[in-house]
Amino acid sequence: MQTNLADFIQGTRDGIEAEAILRACVHCGFCTATCPTYQLLGDELDGPRGRIYLIKQVLEGAVPTAKTQLHLDRCLTCRNCETTCPSGVQYGRLVDIGRKVVDQQVARGRREKLTRMTLRHLLPNSALFGAAFKAGLALRPLLSKNLQDKLQAPRRAGARPTRAHARKMLLLEGCVQPAMAPSINAAAARVLDAFGIQLISAPKAGCCGAVRYHLNDQEAGLDDMRRNIDAWWPHIEQVEAILMTASGCGVTVKEYGHLLAHDSAYAAMAARISGMTLDLSEVMPQFETELAGLLRGKITQRVAFHPPCTLQHGQQIRGKVEGVLRAAGVDVVLCQDSHLCCGSAGTYSVLHPKIAHELRDAKLASLAATGATAIVSANIGCVSHLQSGTDTPVTHWIELIDRALAS
Repeated sequence: MQTNLADFIQGTRDGIEAEAILRACVHCGFCTATCPTYQLLGDELDGPRGRIYLIKQVLEGAVPTAKTQLHLDRCLTCRNCETTCPSGVQYGRLVDIGRKVVDQQVARGRREKLTRMTLRHLLPNSALFGAAFKAGLALRPLLSKNLQDKLQAPRRAGARPTRAHARKMLLLEGCVQPAMAPSINAAAARVLDAFGIQLISAPKAGCCGAVRYHLNDQEAGLDDMRRNIDAWWPHIEQVEAILMTASGCGVTVKEYGHLLAHDSAYAAMAARISGMTLDLSEVMPQFETELAGLLRGKITQRVAFHPPCTLQHGQQIRGKVEGVLRAAGVDVVLCQDSHLCCGSAGTYSVLHPKIAHELRDAKLASLAATGATAIVSANIGCVSHLQSGTDTPVTHWIELIDRALAS
């Protein structure tokens, strides 16, 4: 794609990156076939190719409008298009740059500003979010349906192991997961303890940075990343990996090296952190033989696995969760449209509830068609969003393993 960037961005870090991405696009349109919003809305400008045109026009000096902003906002950033693209277009990076530029030129309405400001300040602060979540549960019947969807009583976490092991990994506790699903990290700690790995947490680590970064408060998001690096760095020599139980966090931490490459004080540390980061599904396959012996016949129900976009498209990890579950004797299946987003997409389900709910309901119908009596996923956002639309239990896949090991 030929480009002629405007003076305001030409030669800048964002401009150089955007130009390279734009030049890789050949307009083939393969991306539209796997874009959830294009399939749902049928508008070229609500698909990757159309959004790329919009971003190109803005970067070349065209004045963006509220309509431009809306089409970019409607993108889930699921990155399914990146998996589909034969030219390797890094659309996720391009849309972040495009949104940033458009937001600098197009003012948002007062209500929308307030919503986004609340999300930026509330979600990354685990203590504040925990208190708000607890209060929300108490007041749940008085709240809107959209908020009620987000307020599901968490499962009991149970005790975490206290044994020390020679093998150690750093665990990111996360920002919303400790309140919404404390059972996930507790289950991961127990399962890995059973196989000789000790999970440790750095108290000062918090939100991975994705929330604020993707809400166009990119500098604050980068500060969250720097804080995590500072918190983890004293432990780096004692651990073999930094473990993620939420694929949404994992895809972001794996990009620290790129996102902080311009920061001379943090570039080298960020690159090392990214290189050490593993999703839980990248660790567990080494224990498949032991799992097969321990769990054979213990899990008899059919289970549907919903692979989060941040796992299959963002991190390009496929088949590992299914492999671990099959080794454990689980009858695990994928639904017909397993490549499509469930509609959670970080804060998307709050900002665009109608589209998010339509995608959720379509996904749940496909999952139900598998005949599974339980659903598992690998990201807290997907788990919570799917559970809000069904009575079928939805949990993190490691919780399934944990319960079977305890039985």
